[in-house]
Amino acid sequence: MSLPILSVVVILYLGVLTALAYHGWKQTSSDEDYLVAGRNINPIIMSLSYGATFISTSAIVGFGGAAGLFGFSLLWLTVLTIVVGVLIAFAVFGVRIRSMSIKLKVQTFSSLLGERYQSKLITVFSALMIFIIMPAYTSIILVGGARFVEEALKIEYNLALFILAVIVAGYVLSGGLKGVMYTDAFCAALMFIGMVFLLTGTYRLLGGVINSHSTLTAMANLVPEGLASAGHRGWTAMPAFNSPVWWTVMSTVVMGVGIGVLAQPQLAMRFMTVSSDKSLYRAMAVGSVFIFFMTGTAFIVGPLTNIYFFETRGMIAMEAMPGGNIDLIIPTFISEIMPGWFLYLFMVALLSAAISTLSSLIHVQGTSFGKDILDHVLANNQNATLLTRIGVLLAVLLAVMLAYVLPGSIIARATAFWFGICAAGFLPALSGALYWKRATRAGAIASIFSGFGVSILGYVFLHAAESVPFGISRMLFGVDYLLPFPWTHIDPLIYSLPLSTLIFVAVSLMTKPMEVKHLQRLFDEDEKENKVEYETNKQLQHEQ
Repeated sequence: MSLPILSVVVILYLGVLTALAYHGWKQTSSDEDYLVAGRNINPIIMSLSYGATFISTSAIVGFGGAAGLFGFSLLWLTVLTIVVGVLIAFAVFGVRIRSMSIKLKVQTFSSLLGERYQSKLITVFSALMIFIIMPAYTSIILVGGARFVEEALKIEYNLALFILAVIVAGYVLSGGLKGVMYTDAFCAALMFIGMVFLLTGTYRLLGGVINSHSTLTAMANLVPEGLASAGHRGWTAMPAFNSPVWWTVMSTVVMGVGIGVLAQPQLAMRFMTVSSDKSLYRAMAVGSVFIFFMTGTAFIVGPLTNIYFFETRGMIAMEAMPGGNIDLIIPTFISEIMPGWFLYLFMVALLSAAISTLSSLIHVQGTSFGKDILDHVLANNQNATLLTRIGVLLAVLLAVMLAYVLPGSIIARATAFWFGICAAGFLPALSGALYWKRATRAGAIASIFSGFGVSILGYVFLHAAESVPFGISRMLFGVDYLLPFPWTHIDPLIYSLPLSTLIFVAVSLMTKPMEVKHLQRLFDEDEKENKVEYETNKQLQHEQ
């Protein structure tokens, strides 16, 4: 890279981000502005912010690298991210989250659950889980961004990590959620352009769609023996059913992330930022197209890198990486095959992916610590914005500390870990909060505690990908995991989510219903509004 050109590109990029953050800061005059962007964000900006928050360096670098290892089977995750992560998330969950957050006068995910079930314990415990466990996810976003900056700029990894952390902390501290969402939207536009060029450029390099896919199919015999025996049948084929690779791909990557997206605090908060249900419906089309190109490109290009590395180095992508680190596949591929101008563009796009997601995650951790934990524990109505900013600084420090110690090939695994544990802990209680009048405080508490508890136990004592590096099982019992295959490869989401759902329903039915007035305020008004809207539409159709 040319240093003068690079300097100009980076200065312009940071200049635009700074201007957007300043614009957000100028419009931030209250706690509601800082926490939920004043509830009047444009639906297009909201959808781009949602997509940029959802799709980060973990999708582009980490999951792109995982696709380089496992193949096109990861495209099932693209299907789920669109159907579940956009269509169901917006139309089913989003409209109710927006409406209920207004009625309850809440501005965070944890307080939404806590006020719905009238439980300070739920608010504080949920926020505590977010603040303690989310840094594991935040840190791998930092790792993904820093790895690309390291490869593209040929600078030291620790320096790249430090630069990213400082940039993100500055934007979140200054502009609040408005500044975050404005910069997200700009970052999303750059990400979209970069991924479209990457997809078309890759196919052009490898001889077109049909030729490249045929070549990759013919390379099935190059799958390493260890992977082949574990069920890997080539990069264009699904893994053998019930094999270790099949369980890893389908339960951890596809189901873990594809279902877990519904219970992501940083995404749920986006629904609180728009002014109406119509805004959410309008945002769905933009979000679907964006998600398709982001995840689809990563999961297509990843497997195709095997063709390039085999033709140039005589090795498949994983084997060509130092130490077999699949997190390096996409950065290395891009830096080697793309023209210089694209490297500048994609560097900015990938920085955008990292910054957009990091800023949202850091903001959620800050609000969890400041608004949901300190404000509730101290109970003295301190300035929520000030407390949140303290939480932001702590969240950045935690993420940086973890990023220094995490091993290689960790990005996709840590993402699935966070998404899966959120689904098991939050999804039943959240679904019940939005749609089930009979849901009770006791049922929600039991479900949240059991979901997180069983998930954590599964990762520590059963799921080999985590139990082996954690080492707790070996330290206590002398073995890396307590049960044999397939439990070693079944993601804990597969059993913890049904269990927490069953506990939620059973305990709710066995305990006293919540106060009628509270439920009427949350549900009956919506039913009246829907009835009025239905009658109005019916009358208009009759008149026409």
